[in-house]
Amino acid sequence: MKFTYPETARGEQIDDYHGTKVADPYRWLEEPDSDATKAWVIAQNKLTFDYLEKIPQRKAIRARLEELWNFERFGLPRVRHGKYFYTRNDGLQNQSVLYVTNGLHGEPRLLLDPNKLSADGTVALGDWVVSDDGRWMAYSLAAAGSDWNDWRVLNVETSENEIDHLKWVKFSGASWTNDNAGFYYSRYDEPKPGEKYTGANYYQKLYYHKLGTPQAADQLVYERPDEKEWGFSGDVTEDGKYLIITVWRGTEQKNLVFYKDLTQPDAKVVELISEWDAKYYFVGNEGAKFWFTTDLGAPFKKLIAVDITKPARSEWKDVIPESRDTLQGVGAVGGHLIANYLHDACSAVRIFDTSGKLIRDIDFPGLGSAGGFGGRFDQNETFYTFTSYTVPGAIYRYDIRSGKSEIFRQPTVKFDESAFESKQVFYPSKDGTRVPMILTYKKGIKLDGNNPTILYAYGGFNVSLTPGFSVGVIEWLELGGVYAVPNLRGGGEYGRAWHEGGMKDRKQNVFDDFISAAQWLIDQKYTNPHKLAIRGGSNGGLLVGAAMTQRPDLFAAAVPAVGVMDMLRYHKFTIGWAWAPEYGSSDDAELFKVLHAYSPLHNLKSGTKYPATMVTTGDHDDRVVPAHSYKFAAALQAAHAGTTPALIRIETRAGHGAGTPTSKLIDASADVFAFLVKELGVK
Repeated sequence: MKFTYPETARGEQIDDYHGTKVADPYRWLEEPDSDATKAWVIAQNKLTFDYLEKIPQRKAIRARLEELWNFERFGLPRVRHGKYFYTRNDGLQNQSVLYVTNGLHGEPRLLLDPNKLSADGTVALGDWVVSDDGRWMAYSLAAAGSDWNDWRVLNVETSENEIDHLKWVKFSGASWTNDNAGFYYSRYDEPKPGEKYTGANYYQKLYYHKLGTPQAADQLVYERPDEKEWGFSGDVTEDGKYLIITVWRGTEQKNLVFYKDLTQPDAKVVELISEWDAKYYFVGNEGAKFWFTTDLGAPFKKLIAVDITKPARSEWKDVIPESRDTLQGVGAVGGHLIANYLHDACSAVRIFDTSGKLIRDIDFPGLGSAGGFGGRFDQNETFYTFTSYTVPGAIYRYDIRSGKSEIFRQPTVKFDESAFESKQVFYPSKDGTRVPMILTYKKGIKLDGNNPTILYAYGGFNVSLTPGFSVGVIEWLELGGVYAVPNLRGGGEYGRAWHEGGMKDRKQNVFDDFISAAQWLIDQKYTNPHKLAIRGGSNGGLLVGAAMTQRPDLFAAAVPAVGVMDMLRYHKFTIGWAWAPEYGSSDDAELFKVLHAYSPLHNLKSGTKYPATMVTTGDHDDRVVPAHSYKFAAALQAAHAGTTPALIRIETRAGHGAGTPTSKLIDASADVFAFLVKELGVK
């Protein structure tokens, strides 16, 4: 089938990068609100949806997805002053609803229903933090998938909003003081007109907001006018005595830690850790003894204790030493330390006392992911979830003293869990590096090389891909598909070295790991190039874009979602500058060469037969601005010599993914799977 694509005007823009001239003919698509861009979006969506509507299986796929999605699910409870707060979705609600009970088994009372805040379900509840006395809840709302959050305060007893309203908050939580009078948060200055969704975000500032006062009266706690890239997270210790200020710089996996003594009204901010030499995450404290997880001298991370009365590094003590498993995090709950590890990309959780003595391991029902384990040092219970690719996430209540886990909430999804299985394999990458991959499929699979297969990965920013339940994956398995997830370099599965092995001038390792996974699946007769699709989002969208431009012959279909496709200009928009520690920047002459060599937008070659492609993005994405996807789709349509489609699906009133309404999730998943069913010839 020959596609006639909407005409996309080519401009004359040419940029000079350290003596290399680079054309950027679709620069005009960087203006999301221009009439020309809006017309282009409408034309592209018409082509895409006309194509999708002609796929006969699409309606049945969507109906099955809706049936699978229609199950009751809960969020992990948070406990404050005897009250239990949790989210619940009855199945097909666009947004989960927040409830509160008095006591663990009390009668639920509706506290906040985000579904009533917008007609189309695109206003989402972000973070929510309850004061120590359980009377007040600070919560954030995001509209249309934007990273911008508005914060408000709810009276827990009346479920009514107070007058408090905080704007221009992004990449920030809230932390109450223990007198329940207010909280700390971070914000940016109001953006210039027309730059709300595209302007660069610099100079974050840390504030204290007093309950019942206007934002203009908020107290500035800390700022650094000399460091535009520094961001600040303010967290009050459980005893209320200290404000911990974590200083971050983009996505760099190193940070600083300052603190302020809240018992002294005029106390200065103390720079406890002032060198950018490692990652430090504050866990909790016993008086002046602060616990941190860190990878300082420990690539797989460890837990240390720092006595702030003796802050010299020579006085720092190891509490939980580094092990051969990667330490993901530690919770200080019930007088114990709960350490969550990754063993070959699957969870292993161990309980220690405060001296670092191992008390016990927590047993799980197979290979999967366990998360949660939050709570207070003075409470004896914590909650966690356990999930895998074929096991919906049950919530467990864990008794710290007895070590017993009991199911608190268990979802029921309408599928036969016993019909599928997962197994972990290891394969060699191009340079011989051993890479793990989990494969999930119907039991009794035939290794005849003809199984439709989705290869999904991420490979960046120290993010670990661990097994997790997805309705979409179940739909794919029921269609007879294989779902393959390799743990590429650039992720955090094997500590700092694994992450750094896929950064900056080593980013090609990530693409090689991904391409090698595809080749292994073909060699082992799971699939063949005519039955293999690749999929990924954000940094994973970049991965898909790089793989399909480097090896267009290896894949039948590609679905890059909200991808970073223009590696030369990504740092010009919103928070893109923050990714330079991961990717490097085209402002650097040597790293320009690296980025230019793999940037998906700049490596499309005219006359090449590319895989059938459906680029997906949201028109309100202010994390990875939609111009990345717009420009890549336009260039792909101009270069593609094959008869397979090169489409872009642009979700309106949607962003990078967080807070997307259930109805839009179902629609988008149905379209992706209908596209793959057609292009891979799934019967």
